[in-house]
This record gives sequence, C-alpha cells and structure tokens, in this order.
Amino acid sequence: MPITVTDIDDPRLADYRHLKDRDLSAEGGRFIAESERVVRRLLASGLEIHSVLLTPSRWTSLGAELHAIACPVYVAHQALLNDIAGFHVHRGCLAVGQRPPSSLVPETARAIVVLEDLVDADNLGASVRNAAAFGADALVLSPRCADPFYRKAIRVAIGATFMLPIVRLTAWPEDVLALKRRLGLTVFGAVLGFHATPLSVVDRPSKFALLLGSEGPGLSSGARDACDQLITIPMAAGADSLNVATAGAVALFHLLQGAAPPSLRRATPAER
Repeated sequence: MPITVTDIDDPRLADYRHLKDRDLSAEGGRFIAESERVVRRLLASGLEIHSVLLTPSRWTSLGAELHAIACPVYVAHQALLNDIAGFHVHRGCLAVGQRPPSSLVPETARAIVVLEDLVDADNLGASVRNAAAFGADALVLSPRCADPFYRKAIRVAIGATFMLPIVRLTAWPEDVLALKRRLGLTVFGAVLGFHATPLSVVDRPSKFALLLGSEGPGLSSGARDACDQLITIPMAAGADSLNVATAGAVALFHLLQGAAPPSLRRATPAER
C-alpha cells in the first residue's frame, strides 16, 4: 500500500525537493521521471527505481502497476507535491530512478544518431524521442552535449531515454571515426547550404550514422571532415532552416523509409 505523506519536511522525500535547481545525476546517478506516461515507461524499462511520489488520483490510475515494485510509493495531495518539488507538478507523478551503466553502441547497429554539442534539454529530449520512434539503434553524444537524464530532457523524450542505448563519447571527433571504421557506417552530416546533397536524392545505405549539430554553429569542421556525405533539407523561399530535432526526424524518416523499426529494449548487461 502507498505511504501517505503530509509533511513538507519529511526526510524520506529529500530527492524530490527543489527540483528546478538540482541535478540529481551529479548527486549519485539518480534522475527524476516526471508524468504518468514517463513513469510507466520507467516501470517497463527494468531500471532501478528508488521511490515514487504521486497524487491520489495518479495512484488510482497507476496503483495496479506500482503494487509490483519493491520501492516506497508516497502519496501526497497536489499542493504538498508542488511545495516539495518547488514548482507546479501538473502531471501529478514523479519517480526517482537510477541511471543505467554506460552503454555501448550495439555491434549489429545499422542506424545511429550522433549529436554534437546539443546543450538545450528540449532539443536533446526531442532528438532522443525521434531516434527511438524511427528505429535508430543507438544515440551517440559528443562530450559537451547536455545530460539526456536531466528531468526536462526525459520528459520531452517521453521516457524513450530508458529504452535506447545512449553513449557519450570522450574524444571528438576521433571516436566517431573509430565507430565508422568498426561498424562499417556511412556517415551523413546534416548541414545548411547549396553545397550539400538534397536529402531527396540521397541513397539509403544499409548502415549509417546521422550527425546533427547544435542550432546556430551547426557541425564543427572536425565533424564535417568525419562525414562521407553532407546532406541538406531544401527550404522554401523565406525559410532558412528547421529546428535541429525536426530536421533529424525528417532525415531519419528518409534514411530509414521502408525499414521496420526494431522493438525497443535496453540491452542486457551481457550485450553491453
């Protein structure tokens, strides 16, 4: 049964306090899952869950699934939940999870999304969601990318973060070149400009990596040099570009068109 809490200073709720100003990952590798839909995906992921905090109405809809987990489940009325978190938790459901061990790009990967220096949590979360939705086998981050397990990034990704291998590189762009050689990937770089190949005429290779840069700077010269082909999405008059996550979705749809996306699951420890 859930544990009803009524005290904002309850020490059992320490992980949920002042969430707008905290990075739980830096405090021991924990993260916050926010919203009923995201918590459902966390429950299905097999990742460790430390606790759940939700309103009575969310307990009504999630209770059957939460009965099966071993961690504490706390119930608090909406006003107290807001006071604890430090903002209006309008989805009424939070959980504390433990981020997984470092993943590896699967040896069988045929489609990889690589992000260079995306520091915006919304763009990063949307890119994670798109990669999962279109059947990419892994998401690869440059050293300076934002944390995909940041609360807002997880929420925007709608929990796809838990189902997709996410790998942060340490040497950039050398590690991209190493992946390219090891897995036999064709590397596409998404850029602006007439010098790039229009997406509509790009051939679909059997294995590829799609490189996306941050909005504004785009791909660095080193990242461009790692590419086999620079590609672009032609714009109508009066428009110069798309949001990076939107551009990535369009490119992935074209490059994976006709391919059935694999069922999403996190690799077992033996596969990492």
